[in-house]
Amino acid sequence: MDVDTGTDDAVAIMFAALHPDIDLVAITTVNGNVPLEQTTDNTLRVLEWIGRGDIPVYAGMNMQIARQDFPAPRAKRRDPKVHMPVLPLPEPKGSRQATSAPQFLVDAFGTEPGMTLVAVAPMSNLATAIALDPAFVGNVVELVIMGGGIFRSNMTASAEFNVWADPEATAVVFSAGFSKITLIPLDATHQARVSLAQCAALRELDTPASKVAAEVIEFRIHGYQLNALAGEVPDSAPVRDALCIAALLEPSVIDLRRVNVVVETVGEYTIGATVIDHAFLTKREPN
Repeated sequence: MDVDTGTDDAVAIMFAALHPDIDLVAITTVNGNVPLEQTTDNTLRVLEWIGRGDIPVYAGMNMQIARQDFPAPRAKRRDPKVHMPVLPLPEPKGSRQATSAPQFLVDAFGTEPGMTLVAVAPMSNLATAIALDPAFVGNVVELVIMGGGIFRSNMTASAEFNVWADPEATAVVFSAGFSKITLIPLDATHQARVSLAQCAALRELDTPASKVAAEVIEFRIHGYQLNALAGEVPDSAPVRDALCIAALLEPSVIDLRRVNVVVETVGEYTIGATVIDHAFLTKREPN
């Protein structure tokens, strides 16, 4: 998993790390929801809290591959306050691995091809791994991405955060030739919302994972309620990154279409937009 933990990243990590049908080999971190040091620290906190401190964590890129203007805003963002700079968990006792995340990705997929990569953060680590060794692309059996949108956005009027945060990196990933990319856009995540009642049910399970999941999802719900993003279902919020893990375990929870996706990197109003040819109006091959 490649993450920028993050409340929904935390839920996705716990989901993957504890499910018996998933062998979570490692986690790589990148600058995104919070700066790299915090995404790494939060990831270590989550893993140790649920008793999976054995899963190694590799820190990666602390800025985008081409731009110098993030985390300074390129557009005024409506911040729904759904991420905590520091997750409400004990400080980690372990530490990140010495190898950089991009180099680890190249090495790991080179020695054990056939693994799935779940990327729920800006694509800076992946694009850097491709630059280090283009053969990395052919060693990934499936790349699952949470990002982009068809009719929804959350960073600007046209862009979702993970893509907007490093649009050039995302453009590299979509044009690199991965054999299978499964893109989970905002449109899907808004159909997979978690409610306050479901948080209460989670808390009643009384496990380390269920209690922290309930707490961070309730934080997300409160953030959505405070602003215009509260939207169509009261007392609920999307837990975006966790849907990627759900789709791996139970593919029937999502409907898939083969389409072409490109990323806008030069538009005055559309930096970071995912241009999804859902109506098949271009001659570009599905990717």
